[in-house]
Amino acid sequence: MPGCQDGGPLDPSGLAQECGLDVDCEAGGIAEGNAHISGIASIDAFFGAVIDLDAKVGQVQGSIRAELDAIAASLELAPGASGAEIRAAIEGRLSAAIDGGLILRVEPARCEASAEVMVAAAAECDAQVDPGQVSFACEGACEVEAGVAVDCGAEAELHCTVSAPSVACSGQCQGSCDLGLTGGPCNGTCHGECSGGCSVINADGSYAGACAGTCSGTCELDVAAECGGSCEGTCDFVEPAGQCSAGAEARCEAQAGGSVQCEAGCQGKAQPPQVSAECEASVDAKASASVECTPPTVSIAWEWSAELQGDAQAQAQAQAQFRAWINEFRLRYGTLLAARAQAELLVNSGRGLIEAAGGAVTDAAAELEGDASLRVLFGARCALLELPEVGAVLRGGVEQLEASVSAAAEITAAVGSAG
Repeated sequence: MPGCQDGGPLDPSGLAQECGLDVDCEAGGIAEGNAHISGIASIDAFFGAVIDLDAKVGQVQGSIRAELDAIAASLELAPGASGAEIRAAIEGRLSAAIDGGLILRVEPARCEASAEVMVAAAAECDAQVDPGQVSFACEGACEVEAGVAVDCGAEAELHCTVSAPSVACSGQCQGSCDLGLTGGPCNGTCHGECSGGCSVINADGSYAGACAGTCSGTCELDVAAECGGSCEGTCDFVEPAGQCSAGAEARCEAQAGGSVQCEAGCQGKAQPPQVSAECEASVDAKASASVECTPPTVSIAWEWSAELQGDAQAQAQAQAQFRAWINEFRLRYGTLLAARAQAELLVNSGRGLIEAAGGAVTDAAAELEGDASLRVLFGARCALLELPEVGAVLRGGVEQLEASVSAAAEITAAVGSAG
């Protein structure tokens, strides 16, 4: 029907209803999970980003609460215990069992945004974006081809990861490190002689636990670390020559404060590709909602308190109970750190969407003022009416997630203050 399609003339006599348009905006909005509010690509892409981010916020908030409740249960606290209550219970458990605090070594959580989601979001919102020609800045690392010369740019370094039965490693070793008789620090389990406190001593007097001092023998690494001996596992190192061997894994890794251009997945914070101003917040939010974080490896060592040292049955039983608790805590803590890293990205993107809501919708609508079609005009009207819902939908979830992040930070403070 003339006037219904883009470019048609405006008929003020009720043609909109004859065209079957949603004159009263009754089709539902973002609270009902409907992003197709206006029929205008960039505006509906924004509403879609709000829905996706809100769903992810709820998921991650639930994950953090589940880990907090599991840690609380291990300390005989009720579900829903506050971060401060959990922290106090952890500190009490540690002070009763160990001396000098925990020796905690943690690798950063590995977070990766989906390049496919980011590129699709950019193309959906901005018609000028060619999905086949999109690259983006990554504040982290992205995989590149091994066996060929690679230019990672001025703000990044080429990292190579090689695997071999036994190699001399000039970087970070993951696996085990044969320290020989000379010995060295051990970020893991020492099988041999330990000059400092060891969490496990066998019946024959040999060591087989976390070593707080120098280990002579083999160190089974809990986290990637320098290896002063022979690395048995994988070795990650910086390659200044700009080319990894053909059998290696290669990636460009941004230095602190820098970024690297990626065409595939980004391990870290991905900056959206170049899009129109009204699309920037939408694409950033879609990217954040696609991020998945892998729990880091956590290594924990300690020295027993005077009360728990010795071979008496009661002391041995107390040591076994503490080791069982700390092993469960170590796994829970790693999962909590991954969820916290994900949550911090979501909080920033959520705040950004709330702040950008007015501009993303009103600017796009203003650009279409010259288009007199009823479909566009009524679609823009429905979008403007939906704007207040953006804050209503996102603000509560973001604030709850921020509270969960603060509670998780109390756990870090507990083990940090203990160390």
